[in-house]
Amino acid sequence: MHICRIKRIVEHSDIHKTFFLDIKMDAMPGQFVMVWIPGIDEVPMSLSHIGEETAITVEKVGEATEAMHRMKEGDKLGVRGPYGRGFEIMGKKALFVAGGTGIAPLLPLIKIYEGEKHVVLGAKTSKLLLFADDIKKIANLHISTDDGSAGIEGFSTDVARMLMEKQEFDVVYVCGPEIMMKKMLDLCIEKGIEMQASLERYMKCGVGICDSCAIDGYHVCKDGPVFSSNVLIKIKDFGEWKRDEAGRKVRI
Repeated sequence: MHICRIKRIVEHSDIHKTFFLDIKMDAMPGQFVMVWIPGIDEVPMSLSHIGEETAITVEKVGEATEAMHRMKEGDKLGVRGPYGRGFEIMGKKALFVAGGTGIAPLLPLIKIYEGEKHVVLGAKTSKLLLFADDIKKIANLHISTDDGSAGIEGFSTDVARMLMEKQEFDVVYVCGPEIMMKKMLDLCIEKGIEMQASLERYMKCGVGICDSCAIDGYHVCKDGPVFSSNVLIKIKDFGEWKRDEAGRKVRI
């Protein structure tokens, strides 16, 4: 485990912050790290910046992330990793579909993808859209908000369908709420397009030992978090079930 300092914090909204860390990490887009918040917990986090700078983008949703949001520049965190399977770069024209904080693991991939790229960025409201200005500079950006405060009123899947009916894509990369990703899988199957999605599950070890993130014989931490559509089709729990801290199956 690396003990590192927070060198910079960018506040995006009341519930979103990006923490830039004083370490460099050789990671692939889509891989994750286990972050130790001293005295609180250790939790998995996607890498939102890879390369010259290493950063994680954190949504305030529970005890650990609330503790992180209280931290200041110069405070210390423990980081181990990177772990898991990242995204595979393929094709010459890609569609990236992100819901909420799901843009975080997709951002490093968008930056290095060399073909034509279209990004659907979805959020509940305009105030919760992340990295829109950065994406505009490097890709064709399409925005959706649930309340219509920016872009098209509706869901990211609605915009994705419109794009996929007008254009041909070699691959679709997805990250966001699992129900949204399941809808995208069904759409990609319908259109005959390869899809890769980053799944989120409760994790303790990050290396495939504790079984917390097991899903139909796969471990999200080791076999994922990025899975291809060929694998997702076989996973019956995808979009339906997950496990809580006690290992009980609960509806998504």
